Amino acid sequence: MDTLFHNDTGLSHQFIVAMPDMNDPWFTGTVSYLFQHDDEGCMGLVINRLTSMTLGEVFESLDIECDNTDLLDRPVYSGGPVMPEHGFIIHRSNEGPWSSTVNNGHLSITTSPDILQAIARGAGPEDYLVCLGCSGWSPGQLEGELKGNAWLTVPGDLALIFEEGLETRYDAALRRLGIDKTFLSDSGGQA
Repeated sequence: MDTLFHNDTGLSHQFIVAMPDMNDPWFTGTVSYLFQHDDEGCMGLVINRLTSMTLGEVFESLDIECDNTDLLDRPVYSGGPVMPEHGFIIHRSNEGPWSSTVNNGHLSITTSPDILQAIARGAGPEDYLVCLGCSGWSPGQLEGELKGNAWLTVPGDLALIFEEGLETRYDAALRRLGIDKTFLSDSGGQA
């Protein structure tokens, strides 16, 4: 497996949940899974925002044949504002022989078309999300946003990605911290 990152330090394998007063409209109401965090910055994927595309449209654009109508209708996620024309498939690290770009020991991001061909044949990973674009933060940027109360951090939990419904992922992430979103303030403070 060709891996650029195998890092489980800092904020790797955690979620960040946007606070209600998030000043970046792109991230308002989002939950992002952080794959990699080190002195070069941070990379993640938003796991609760959809594009207008379906997996069938992705297959068609890549000339991949698929007869499974359930697969064709699957949604495609908007992983973030960075490289929005590139596809990123998030799946469990222990699944499949695909050449992954990022593997943090919990999840892998695979960008090569071979995984999409396997999915179309019914031979892909059991659990996966197909995303267009990713999210990235330069060194120290995310730490500054955390200090400014833009995000809450939540320990990594694959069930939040693969078992929780799209519409409930934000609330479910907050519940893992014992927080009900109706009690979150639109403006944070520091003690």
